[in-house]
Amino acid sequence: MPRRTKIIATLGPATDTSEALDELIEAGIDVVRLNFSHGTEEEHLKRAESVRNRARAHGRQVGVMVDLQGPKIRIGKFESGTIQLKDGDKFCIDMELDLRKGSQEAVGSTYNKLNEDLSRGDTLLLDDGRIALWVIEIDGAKINCKVTQGGKLSDNKGINLHGGGLSAAALTDKDRADIKTAAKMEADYVAVSFVRNAEDVREARKLLTEAGWGSCGIISKIERAESINVIDDIMLESEGIMVARGDLGVEIGDASLPPVQKRLIKLARGMNRVVITATQMMESMIENPIPTRAEVFDVANAVLDGTDAVMLSGETAVGKYPAKVVEAMDNICQEAEKESQAKISTHRMNERFERRDEAIAMSTMYTANHFGVKAIASLTETGSTTLWMSRISSDIPIFAMTRNLQTRRKVTLYRGVYPVSFDVTNKNRDQVNREMIDELVRRGVVRAKDTVIITKGDMAGEGGGTNIMKICRVEDDGDDEII
Repeated sequence: MPRRTKIIATLGPATDTSEALDELIEAGIDVVRLNFSHGTEEEHLKRAESVRNRARAHGRQVGVMVDLQGPKIRIGKFESGTIQLKDGDKFCIDMELDLRKGSQEAVGSTYNKLNEDLSRGDTLLLDDGRIALWVIEIDGAKINCKVTQGGKLSDNKGINLHGGGLSAAALTDKDRADIKTAAKMEADYVAVSFVRNAEDVREARKLLTEAGWGSCGIISKIERAESINVIDDIMLESEGIMVARGDLGVEIGDASLPPVQKRLIKLARGMNRVVITATQMMESMIENPIPTRAEVFDVANAVLDGTDAVMLSGETAVGKYPAKVVEAMDNICQEAEKESQAKISTHRMNERFERRDEAIAMSTMYTANHFGVKAIASLTETGSTTLWMSRISSDIPIFAMTRNLQTRRKVTLYRGVYPVSFDVTNKNRDQVNREMIDELVRRGVVRAKDTVIITKGDMAGEGGGTNIMKICRVEDDGDDEII
């Protein structure tokens, strides 16, 4: 049985050879992430082209996700490189200070409106929460603070506001330029960093449309505390979300992360959106050939909660063992997927369906889970039917059969859905049924006497036209029986 949970691998210097990409693809990656916080346009375009070429050589489809940098709210640099802050020390973040002139007493900030967002009593968290500053007063451009949690502080560390609320826009000028690059490479997904509200997502979609790639999927990265309060609105405007646990953990507190992650995964599935779980999933494998047991539990729990994908960052981009970490994650996912809770679902049992293709998708999964079905073959133009199906927990593989290359790339992110190149042009209905089942037989997914469900539409090639579910038994002679 193929792995249902998808694996996203970040590309970087460690994966910049054909041999490294081949190893990643053979290890089982489904989607690659291009981190636009680093690298040039030329490097990103080359990586996207290379991974698609190598995937094609392996007979695979690998999706491409562009991850925008977003507003990096950071301190400046210190003349000495680092300073040591002690509990009780006075320290100032000064909007007018030269970004290269930080000292033991003060440092500048890349976000020159930071002082306007703060008031006495706020807590600023620096360097992923390792340093905590309590705001004593705002004196013009100066934020005068008291150190409540000290430690070593070095150049360019990030700044978060405990509880969230910084007003920096999600999309910067750099992001707007990078969206054009994403359109140029025909990225399958664009991940928008530090989303505050639904308007940020609408702006990103507008920019993608203006760049000629409006059908690109948008993943909203949930890493601001305030985004949780309007998560339904954000979800409705997005194709999916990423639980970006780094900055989110700093803003809401690490102890709050596990229940929030579980709630976000459940909500995304309930709203028919994809969900990615990210940040430090196998981080020890940047340097070591095996994961820690805590990392094994972390990945497994995300799988059991129903995440569509788990994401690797530095582990594959700059780590020593890119292919090994994918193999380790693949093994953890497959073991977790054997558990009964990963196969059982009550999703939407008491809700009405708004569309006929949605009703077919739900009926198919209910039937498949209760009728000993070995596989589902869905003839699809947009992939919507397979997305709805993938929201139902099951161990039955769903094959998205489509002539549309963009659809095949998009479904690489859907849990339990596998893309198949399949063209129905100039074929009659019976021929289509036979060839769909023949494709599953060829792949070794089913054999004689197995039961398969086919979904398709009366009008082949029409998006949203799925209105047929057929239950078929695979026969030895290829003349498959319709039950």
